[in-house]
Amino acid sequence: MIRMIIGRLTRALSLPKLPQRRQFVVATALTLGNFIFGRDARLADAMDRGELYNKNSNDQKPILDTSIADSRPMKPNYKGHIPLYPHERVLLFLVSGLKSYFHPENGENIVQLGEASAFTYFLRNLEQTMLSDKTGRRLLREQPDITSESLDMDHLSKMAPNTLGHNYYRWLVKEGVSPDTRAPVKYINDPTHAYIFKRYRQCHDFYHAVNDLPIIIEGEIAVKALEAANIGVPMAALGALLAPLRLSQVQKNRLYDVYLPWAVRTGLSSKPLINVYWEELLDHDVDEVRKSLNLSSPPDLRAIRQERARQRKQFKLKYDKHETNA
Repeated sequence: MIRMIIGRLTRALSLPKLPQRRQFVVATALTLGNFIFGRDARLADAMDRGELYNKNSNDQKPILDTSIADSRPMKPNYKGHIPLYPHERVLLFLVSGLKSYFHPENGENIVQLGEASAFTYFLRNLEQTMLSDKTGRRLLREQPDITSESLDMDHLSKMAPNTLGHNYYRWLVKEGVSPDTRAPVKYINDPTHAYIFKRYRQCHDFYHAVNDLPIIIEGEIAVKALEAANIGVPMAALGALLAPLRLSQVQKNRLYDVYLPWAVRTGLSSKPLINVYWEELLDHDVDEVRKSLNLSSPPDLRAIRQERARQRKQFKLKYDKHETNA
């Protein structure tokens, strides 16, 4: 199964055979994905129904309660930080993965799984990516926070329709989300790394908006694949591996033939998105922003799904009419 998926994506991308090391990484990620999410993953269904994104269940407690921060000799390195022993981080990874399967409606599980899989090696690489870029260095120095207040949502709503800011605002309204719903970072020890992961988390909606991808399972997988190819986020790679799980054949075909190849090609060829100061581009033409970042827009996923639904409805009406006349 793993070799078949790798081979299909390689052929779709028109790329040479992956090096052995990269095949090992991809195969390992696939194995972990199948272990964590399971063959009959409820997470896939929850995402497709729109029941997952930034929604937490009030009757479920976090895997590691914040009170443990006061029960150990390690002092927090920043506000809200919860220091973890190595074995606790492993436990967080395993338990949050299992709870993501059994309780996909609880966004806290997904958030904790993301931090538990944010390995130091990955965060150091991401830090070096930012330090090697002028804008990235400025982001690390200024550490801006993306919120409704800092972006001035009312101002975005009045911007010209072709601007990045208005497109971002329109996307938020269409999807019913807000930049304020992103969870704070708790379990990453290094303060700089914690900010980098927070920045990645807060910019996720910009990746959706600039590519006009909805928050449904296919759109989420495409954005996760883009993030994995562009900045190597481990949890993004695992998220992209939801594709084989309980999807219809039509959805699988769209992902493997259109959206995953697009995401990998675009992620590899575009500027590292972690170095983009989105707040300073809000009044820029959105097409010019895409061009400057070397981002190519994918086919309209909403339109494709709507056309598919229309065809199915039309076929059903013809079938029902035939059954009535029989």
